Order: sequence, then C-alpha cells, then structure tokens
Amino acid sequence: MSEAQIETEISGEFERQSVPRSKWKDWKSFLGMYAGEHAAGTEFVIGPLFLTTGVSAFDLIVGLLIGNLLAVLSWRFLTAEIGTKFRYTLYFHLEKICGTRLVTLYNLANGLLFCFLAGSMITISATAVGIPFDMQMPRLTDTMPNSITWVIIVLCIGAVISIIAAKGYNTVAKAANWMSPIIVLAFIVCGIVALYQLNVNSFSDFWNVWGEGSEPFPGQIKYTFWHVVLWSWFANAAMHIGMSDLSVFRFAEKPSVGWTTAGGIYVGHYIAWIAACLLYAVYLQSPEAQVFVTNGEAPPVAPGPLAYNAIGVFGILAVILAGWTTANPTIYRAGLAFQAIMPKVSTFWVTITAGAVATIAGLFPAFAMKLLDFVAIYGFILAPIGAVIVFEYFFGRKAGIQTFYAEKTGIKFNQAVFWAWAVSFGVFYTLSIQFDIFLSFLTLPAWISCGILFLLFSKWYQKKIA
Repeated sequence: MSEAQIETEISGEFERQSVPRSKWKDWKSFLGMYAGEHAAGTEFVIGPLFLTTGVSAFDLIVGLLIGNLLAVLSWRFLTAEIGTKFRYTLYFHLEKICGTRLVTLYNLANGLLFCFLAGSMITISATAVGIPFDMQMPRLTDTMPNSITWVIIVLCIGAVISIIAAKGYNTVAKAANWMSPIIVLAFIVCGIVALYQLNVNSFSDFWNVWGEGSEPFPGQIKYTFWHVVLWSWFANAAMHIGMSDLSVFRFAEKPSVGWTTAGGIYVGHYIAWIAACLLYAVYLQSPEAQVFVTNGEAPPVAPGPLAYNAIGVFGILAVILAGWTTANPTIYRAGLAFQAIMPKVSTFWVTITAGAVATIAGLFPAFAMKLLDFVAIYGFILAPIGAVIVFEYFFGRKAGIQTFYAEKTGIKFNQAVFWAWAVSFGVFYTLSIQFDIFLSFLTLPAWISCGILFLLFSKWYQKKIA
C-alpha cells in the first residue's frame, strides 16, 4: 500500500472506527512511505545548521546514530504498539479521552504548526528557483523578506503547491513516492561530490571535516553530544511520543512494523543530514563565505546554491522536488486539521487557507533559518498530548482511572488532560526561558510530567464527578 492509499483511508471510511483486519498491511507497505517522508527538503537546511553550531565529529556522527535509534524505538514500542492495539486515528483516540472541544484546540495548534513547517519548505524550494534570477539568498540571521524577487518567487511557489494540495492528496502522494528515490539519490551524490571537493581520501579526513568542533556561528548556540542526541530523538516527537503516527500504524498488521521507520530515519535523518552538512563545509571554503566570516557574520544556509554548486541543475531540481513533495502533504494535513474545526467548509477551501498561511510563513526566512529551534518547539508543544494516550494505555487501569473517559461520560472538555498539558508546558517552558536551557533537554521531562499529572488529575477529577 502506498502513502496515497494510506492517506486516502485515513481521511475516508475509517476515520471513526477501528481499521478492519482485511485492510491491515505488512511491513513492505510502510518502508517506502517512511523513506520518502524523511528524505525531505528540510534535510538540506538541518544538515548545514548542525555545522553552524560548532559541533564536533564524534558529537554529530555518534550523537545522530543514538538519537535516531531512540526515535525508532519510540515509534516501535509506543506508537506502533498502541496503533495496532486500538487502530484509531490520533484524533479519534484523543476524542475518546479528551472530548470534542479539547480536540478542537489541539487541531488548531496542530494545523498552524503544520503551516509554519510547510512554510519553511516553501522557503527551501525558493532558494533553488531563485538561482536563475540571481536572487539574493536569505542569510542565517534574516527574519524578513530581503527583496521583491524573493517575495514573488515564494508567492508563486506557494500558490502552485496550495492549488495542487487542494485538488487532492492522491496524485500528490503518488508523485512524491516516485520522486523520493530521485531525492535520496541526490543527497547521496551531493555527499560524494562534497567529499571529493573537500579532498577527503580517508576516514580520518572525513572525521576532520568537523574535528573537535569549533565556536558556533553568530546567533547560534554551541551543540554538544547531548544536544545532538536529544534534538535528533525529538525532531519527530509529535509523530512518535506525540502519537500522531497512530493514524498510520493503525493499518499495520503487527507492532513490529514500527521498525520500518529506521528505513526513513537513517536515510533522511542520518545520511542526508551528514551529506547536506558536507555541502555547507564546501561552501565555507569559498571566497564568498569567507567574506561573511571576515565580517563576523554567519554565511547563508541556502539549499539551492549549495546543491547547485555540487551537482548543477540536478541539485536545483532535487531541492525543488524535496521541498515540493514535503510541503504538499504537510499543507494537506494542515487542511484536514482545520476541517475538523470547520466541518461544513469544503476540503478544497480549508486546504487553500492552510496553503495561504504556509505561503505567508514562507516569506519569512526565519522559519527555515531557525529550523533547529522551530522543530524543537514544535515537538515540545505537541508531544505531551501523546503522553496522555501512552500513560492511559500502560498505567491507566493500575492507577484506577476510567479509560476513554470522555466517550463513556459524554463530556466535551476533559479538564484533567488540559491542566496536565498546561502545567507541564508552562513549568518547563518557563525553565527553558528563565535559565536558557535548550528546549530539547526538557521535552522528555515535560512529556513524563504531563503523563503523570494526567493520571493524578484524572483520579481526582473522576472521583469528584462521581
């Protein structure tokens, strides 16, 4: 089953029921989907951004190895385990626990964050489209549009992507599945060419690209081993510990299908990140980049020129396709989240609305240039809601609480869920701001806190109501 078929069924007849056995699929149906999903346009930015943090070779290479393994384990033993047990979408599962009104708030937050993520992908594609027009590329520290050419290109890309997404997901997903091998090939070729350009002839030469690390670029923080491990673990926190991929794994024949996520993670979040990082290392040796360094500024991280310098027109095409194939489904999913709030509005118009928001976000380079920070806060906001599902499943009966409380009592707003999330988010986000703590260090504590508080608040709340 392709990603298109999975999404068709997610948004079709099984939205509010358990997936029947006749629709279960084996591991082969998921391997290609995850490979395509995680070799995306954002990888062209994330890889170079690691280099701007002054990370060392050991911290990057080993840290990514471990962090991505923890992500795969989270998908396998949490998301796939629960997804194959109940076989509900995330939204339907949450509705049974939280009530319809609280799920509406979640959908709004989810939809907006999807739009901002899609906006960063539009930004990435724009850096490739702008090359023939000699467009000034956004700098690492840029937050606002830097030229009218930039604005026009982003608006055009956003309009095309939004219209295609609004016309339906099936064609888009099929195209993405066909294009993903091209994108993966482009990452690998870019990495090989970059190694040649860096005169890497041995493993020690490769290791010395990062060496013992360096001072971070202006505006960036220094990344250590634990920064890399925790960031790469929680880069997709909303999908695994946040339980968003329940909607996918409910079609899996057994929990072990969760191991297929490794196919996407180690291609997209390991090979692709390191390859893109090498591209930026090549650029840093150029006279243009050295001018920025001499002036005490961070050289721009523009995926289009980086890929073009390595593999020419094929690089431009790869960046455009990578951004396009990832922005389209992201906008589509944002539209579905908004449609859950406005069910009487057609899918076409809510998706157009989502596309408009994403396009406006794409005008501002900060979403792409600060992608490490944005992805961290994205997971930090959404992941704790997944803890509610996880803790109810594993500990609910032992804690003596009624599972699927909203469904069984008819309440529309489960206060235990809301306050568990609000307290966890408020406390740990305040700690991050007050003591300047890297947000990914606090994602797991916030997730665990939300789960425990949910059990405690539920026990008190359910006794009070009874």
